[in-house]
Amino acid sequence: MIEALRFEFMQNALAAGLLASLICGIMGTLVVVNRIVFLSGGIAHAAYGGIGLAFFFGWPYLPGTVGFAVLAALLMATISLKSRHRSDTVIGVIWALGMAFGVVLSDLTAGYNVDLMSYLFGSILTVPYSELCLMLALSGVICVLVSLFYRDILALSYDEEFALIRGVPVKAVYYLMIILLAVTIVMVIQVVGLILIIALLTIPPYIVENYSKSLVYMMVWSTLVGAGFTVAGLILSYRFDLTSGAAIIMVAGCGFFIVRFLERIVKKLTG
Repeated sequence: MIEALRFEFMQNALAAGLLASLICGIMGTLVVVNRIVFLSGGIAHAAYGGIGLAFFFGWPYLPGTVGFAVLAALLMATISLKSRHRSDTVIGVIWALGMAFGVVLSDLTAGYNVDLMSYLFGSILTVPYSELCLMLALSGVICVLVSLFYRDILALSYDEEFALIRGVPVKAVYYLMIILLAVTIVMVIQVVGLILIIALLTIPPYIVENYSKSLVYMMVWSTLVGAGFTVAGLILSYRFDLTSGAAIIMVAGCGFFIVRFLERIVKKLTG
């Protein structure tokens, strides 16, 4: 792996993976704590409509896809707040429509054949330096906003009624969290792809949830665990010529089951 870092594309891939681990550690913690995994999946798949839109009109990938994903996310968030008992059905419809819209626009894009597989399963080895800089800037914005609104997000995540009593603008904070989640998802698409992104968002926070003293500790440890999975996945993909995104998620999945297995053994021994 050390020798591979001589190549610029591997340096970019490692940097992209570590940035993805950082923002997935932060936003993934909020996804797990607030139990919005299905909503996150809807945003991830609907975002493919933004990819198709960006290529159809010749827009830069990240800005075009972020804009579409944010609009889809806000629509899903509004529905989930107003019609909680039917939100899963409507989110599923938006999920499917976003994917179909992206595929149709990809087919209609003149003179360019969009590689569907690279967005479904990630293409971390092709992340250019320009998009890496944009990822870094967006990561900084996410970190700053989460830091500024940390107390409000904390109150909302654990007790919505208490947050309302404290005067927290619950709806505004919720919408902010969903917007940041949409931006995170679009940024990580190139690392592990639309289909596998939920695993990177949820597995590290789930593993460390029972061992974290606070929400911020959970974010930090989720970031570190996610970074470990990312680096290990990149090493495996380089040594065995595997798809990088799938290798990262395989490592994360194995880590999840190993931790669960060890927890059961410890519980039996101490119980």
